Amino acid sequence: MTHRISRRARFLSAGAAAAVLVPVAGVAAATPAAAATAQVKCTSSAQPELAKKLAKDITAALKNRKGTIAVGFYDKATKTNCTLRGSTSFDSASVVKVTVLAALLWDAKKTDRYLTTRESNLATAMITKSDNNATTTLWRQLGVTKIKKFLAAAKMTKTVPGSGGYWGLTRVNVTDEQKLLSLITGKNAVLSDNARAYILKLMNKVVRDQRWGTPAGAPSGTAIHVKNGWLPRSTHGWRVHSIGAFKGRGHDYTISVLTHGNSSMNYGVDTIQKVSKAIHKDLTPLTQAPTRFAPTDTPKEATVPAPQ
Repeated sequence: MTHRISRRARFLSAGAAAAVLVPVAGVAAATPAAAATAQVKCTSSAQPELAKKLAKDITAALKNRKGTIAVGFYDKATKTNCTLRGSTSFDSASVVKVTVLAALLWDAKKTDRYLTTRESNLATAMITKSDNNATTTLWRQLGVTKIKKFLAAAKMTKTVPGSGGYWGLTRVNVTDEQKLLSLITGKNAVLSDNARAYILKLMNKVVRDQRWGTPAGAPSGTAIHVKNGWLPRSTHGWRVHSIGAFKGRGHDYTISVLTHGNSSMNYGVDTIQKVSKAIHKDLTPLTQAPTRFAPTDTPKEATVPAPQ
């Protein structure tokens, strides 16, 4: 079976290969987040009071949290935007997998080519299970040149692909991650409607034990699309990230939270979920949020791919 991607619309898929564990010996201790040097800034042309409340509650959620934390948020319904450390760079870990899939979709749209069942299966594994082997195959198939061309088309000007095949060390920031989520959730000339729908479909089917992070506190009935990343290294401790797109209860919004300097994976997850719960609650007060899964300290994905 094959899937066709036309110039006007259609979706895609892909990914695959080997990974090596990054040494964690001597992981740096987490340090207090520099709250005094960076403030949450929120604006809203439609609901300035909501912006004020979000800034206050996100700041409160981060009180006494250690490490470096960056936040991006945008709600289309209320034209509300929040940013904290928008230009701070982080090693991407697996949140880059959404960028890789988007780049593949963009390239396929350009060449009006057919996709194989194999590519579709690889794409599904890459996003829904965060399969590293699938991602390495996808990365190689595209090559850094095409990935850079997609980043230029997407205006993700500060995202720098990892060198030597190390896609997990791509440098990202919340400003560019929010641009990516905007492309996925709204009509544009970079990604076809079917491509956007395909990416959201896979992000909606992420396996249960990887649905932590930005979905925490999302009210029932909300459509959830998420991709997370986690990676320990000898400097800056654990990188723990979560990007998500949400729709429901009269809102259509995206959240990106990137962190490093975490003493453990769980610590980073807890930080992200405190921020996310504050955002979901402020957008949809008095709603009952579902219980979310909390990960262990020993995830399967503490890896970046080995160049081959």
